[in-house]
Amino acid sequence: MRQIDLNADLGEGYGPWTMGEDARMLEVVTSANLACGGHAGDPETMFTALSLAAARGVVIGAHPGYADREGFGRRVIPMEPAAITRMVVAQTAALQGLAALAGTELRYLKPHGALSGLAAANPVIAGAIADALAALPGGLALLAISGTALEQTALARGLPVFSEIFADRAYLPDGQLMPRSRPGAVLHDADEISERLIGYLDSGLMPVAGGDPIPLNAHSVCIHGDTPGAADLALRLRDRLAAAGVAIRPFLPG
Repeated sequence: MRQIDLNADLGEGYGPWTMGEDARMLEVVTSANLACGGHAGDPETMFTALSLAAARGVVIGAHPGYADREGFGRRVIPMEPAAITRMVVAQTAALQGLAALAGTELRYLKPHGALSGLAAANPVIAGAIADALAALPGGLALLAISGTALEQTALARGLPVFSEIFADRAYLPDGQLMPRSRPGAVLHDADEISERLIGYLDSGLMPVAGGDPIPLNAHSVCIHGDTPGAADLALRLRDRLAAAGVAIRPFLPG
């Protein structure tokens, strides 16, 4: 039987401001990437998300990003690579501490937004994140965008790496995600997304804008939790996958 993990970026509120529908998403996904105080999240939001995920048996990962709440971590903030390493360690360690308080643990790390995009294309930034992963306790794995410099750098260093694709994002011919500033970068139609994903699972080839489909590896599929209607989309996608004989299972054991 074909199988795949569904992950979502969650815990992305701050103070009185909420983002997405974490409780509903956690009924669908099998892995949760939780913001840890950079682009979003504060101690209470982080603890609540950790507790909800643990109660539902969802595998938990850290989702560190640039400390840019106004831009939701989707703007590149100029930083030296060593400073990026320290930032990722600090954010992830904070979430690890709160996870212990919530009676659970982190299993992996997935960079967020502009930091993820930069690491996908730039081996130096990828190396900075790999340095953070190697320094952190707990033997965390890395969830990296398939076919990117981050995936390749971490693999070359012998770190535990799992690959992801995106259900709701368009791709460029070089395997990078289409910038959000371009029309069509974010997909919203559940049927279109489902058909594209089932086609990928059958062939291993991902459709791209302006080119032939490209081969990508995937242990997990991301659905962005901040996309309007994300919970409904995730539910429909899960049901369509199940109907196509695809098992939804976490890429790491809980």
